[in-house]
Amino acid sequence: MRKFFLVFGVIFIFFEACDMSKSKVEGTPIARVNDTFLMVEDIDLTEFEGLSSKDSLLQIQTKLRNWATQQLLIDGATLNLEEKQLKDFESLVQQYRTDLYTSAYLEALVKSNLDTNITNSELQVTYNQNKELFVLKENLLKLRYINITSNISNADEIKRRFKRYNTDDQAILDTISIQFNSFFLNDSIWIKADQVISKIKPLQKGFNKMLLKKPNFIQLNDSLELYLIQINEVLATGSQAPIEYVLPTLRQIIINQRKLKLVGQLKNEIVNDAIKNKKFEIYE
Repeated sequence: MRKFFLVFGVIFIFFEACDMSKSKVEGTPIARVNDTFLMVEDIDLTEFEGLSSKDSLLQIQTKLRNWATQQLLIDGATLNLEEKQLKDFESLVQQYRTDLYTSAYLEALVKSNLDTNITNSELQVTYNQNKELFVLKENLLKLRYINITSNISNADEIKRRFKRYNTDDQAILDTISIQFNSFFLNDSIWIKADQVISKIKPLQKGFNKMLLKKPNFIQLNDSLELYLIQINEVLATGSQAPIEYVLPTLRQIIINQRKLKLVGQLKNEIVNDAIKNKKFEIYE
C-alpha cells in the first residue's frame, strides 16, 4: 500500500507539471536505494504524456523498479568485486568520458575549419596514387534502353530515333517518355550490369551475356513488351575502374586525409596556445 501511494504521488506530480500555471516540483526524492536517491527532476515526465492514470502508474512502477535494480547491482558490485577490478572499471569509465568529450570537441573544431573544396587536379593525383584500390568487382556499362508495349502505334518511330539518337531524337524521346513502361537514356554514365539485368526481364532468362558486347544494339521481346538496348561501352570485372565512377570514394579519401592532418594541427595549436597563455606548464 505504501508503494502504491508513493507511485500515485509521482503521477500527481506529473499531472501538476503538465499545468503551466503551477511550478514544477524540484529537489524532491521519490525513491532511495541505500544512500542514493532518485529525484523527481531525474524523471522525464514527457514519457507519460497522453497516458491514462492506470498506464502512467504502471510505467512509473516499472521505471522505479528498473532504477532500483540497477542501483542495487552497482552497490553490490562495489561491495563484492575485487578492488583491482573496480579500479580497472573506473579507469575505463574515465577513459570513455575523456574520449567522448575530446572526440566531440575535435569533431566540432574540424567541422568549422575543414576545407571541403576539391580540385580536379587533386582527384586525379589521388586516383593515380591509389589505382590498386579501384579494380572493378562487377561489370560496368554505358548504355541506354527503352521498354515499351509491343503493340504501341509509334514503335517504329521510337526504334528509329532510339538507334540514331541525335539531338532531335533525344528531345523527342524525352518528350514522349510518358509512353514508355521504363527507360534509361543517360548513356554517358557507368552503371552496374546487375542493375540493368534487374530492370530488363528477358536478360534474367539467359541473355545477360549479350550485354558484354560493344557497340551493340539489342532488341528483345516477350509476350507483351519490347526492349530496345544500346550498349556503348563495357568494362569487365577486374578492369581498372574509371575515375568518374569512383569520384565519391576519391572525395572521401581526400576529405579523410585532410581531417587527419587538421586534427594534428588543432591539437598542436591548442597545446601551444595553452603554453603561451600559461595554462600549461611542465615543472622541472
